[in-house]
Amino acid sequence: MTGWVLGVDSGGSGLRAALARPAPDGRVTAAATFTSRAPVRTGAAGIDAGHLLEQLLPALPGMLDRAAAADGSVSPAEVTAVCVGAAGMATLGGDLRATLPGALADHVGPVRLALAADAVTGYAGALGERAGAVVAAGTGMIALGTDLRVWRRVDGWGHLLGDCGSGAWIGRAGLEAAMRAYDGRAGGSAPLLAAARERFGDPGALPGALYPRPDRPAVLASFAPAVAAAATTGDPVAGAVLAEAGRQIAETAAAAAPAGGTPVVALTGGLLNIGAPLLDPLHAALERSLPGHRSVPAAGGPLEGALLVAARLATDSLRLPADGVLLQVAHTG
Repeated sequence: MTGWVLGVDSGGSGLRAALARPAPDGRVTAAATFTSRAPVRTGAAGIDAGHLLEQLLPALPGMLDRAAAADGSVSPAEVTAVCVGAAGMATLGGDLRATLPGALADHVGPVRLALAADAVTGYAGALGERAGAVVAAGTGMIALGTDLRVWRRVDGWGHLLGDCGSGAWIGRAGLEAAMRAYDGRAGGSAPLLAAARERFGDPGALPGALYPRPDRPAVLASFAPAVAAAATTGDPVAGAVLAEAGRQIAETAAAAAPAGGTPVVALTGGLLNIGAPLLDPLHAALERSLPGHRSVPAAGGPLEGALLVAARLATDSLRLPADGVLLQVAHTG
C-alpha cells in the first residue's frame, strides 16, 4: 500500500491541510483534514516558515491516525510527498523555500516536496492537469494559464497597480461614482451615494477614514455588493461599472489562456456570487475575447489542488510545469 500525500493551503483566512492516499485510477480524496484559523505570519523574511510549521507539525500525527482509521490501514504510515501552496509564495516565499525542505526531512523523513503559489494550487484544484486558464476573482484578481510547458500569470498586481475587475476595483469605481454625485459632477450615481452614506457615513470624511487603513482593498471590496444591488435596480452607472468589470476579467482570462485549440476556462472566487449583473457581461466579453472557448466549473479549490500535486509527485507523474517562482519541486533528506 502506497504512503500518504500531504496537501497544505496557506492563505489569508488561515491554514488548511489534508492527507490522502492516491487511488490506482489517479483520483485523490482527502482522508483526514486540519484547519487553523490563524493566518501564517509574514515578516521581514517573507512568509514565516516557523509559524507555518508550528501549526502544521503538531497536527500531523493526529491526521495520520484519522486517515488510517478512515481507510482501515495501520498507522503510522509514511508521508511520501508534500505540496505546500501559499498566498504570496511567488514574492514572499524565500523563508519557506529555505526552511521547509530541511524541517520536513527532520520531522517526516525524505519526501518529494512542491512549493507552489496559491494560484498554481488553485489551478490544479480547478482544472487538474489540463491546459487552460483559471481566473481567481475576489478582493483581488489574478489569472493563471498553461499549455503544460510554461505558466502564464496575468494581473494579481494589487489594487493600486491592477486587480482589474476585482471586488476592490468594483468597490472603488462605485465609490468614485458616489463621490461624483456628492460633488455634483457628471457620471455620479445617487443610489451609490446613498449606499455609501449608509455603509461609511459622511462621504466628505471618507478619504480620511479609508486611506490610512491597512485593509483598504477589503474595505473597497465590501462596497461591491452595493454596486451590484444598484445595478439590479436599474442604476445605469452601477450597471456600467459591472459591465466594465466583466470586460476586464474576460481580458485577463484571454491573456492567460494558451494559444490554439479550444481554450478551457474556469472562473473561481467569491466575486462571482454577485450574479447576473457581473456574470452576463463577463460571459459576453469572454465570447468576444476567446471565441469558441469552453467554460467549465472548477472541480475543487486550492487544497484539492495541493493534494493533486502531491499525489502526482509521489508517482513521479506531475504534468504541470515546474517554475522557479510559481511551482518549485525538490526532494528533502
